Amino acid sequence: MAKWWTTELQSQVADRAVQLHGGYGFMREYPVACESMDSRACRIYGGTTEVMKEIIGRALVQ
Repeated sequence: MAKWWTTELQSQVADRAVQLHGGYGFMREYPVACESMDSRACRIYGGTTEVMKEIIGRALVQ
């Protein structure tokens, strides 16, 4: 549950940072762009968020 929640929060923060920085949020030279790319990759590491939701749902039912 913690992995799913933290990756979603990281993605939201990174998306807002990209919005704040505008075009600089897409240039790899800037840290905000690297964080944005990392946040998207974190959604896949260790299982996609949809798979994590399925696992959490099954654990709650049992």
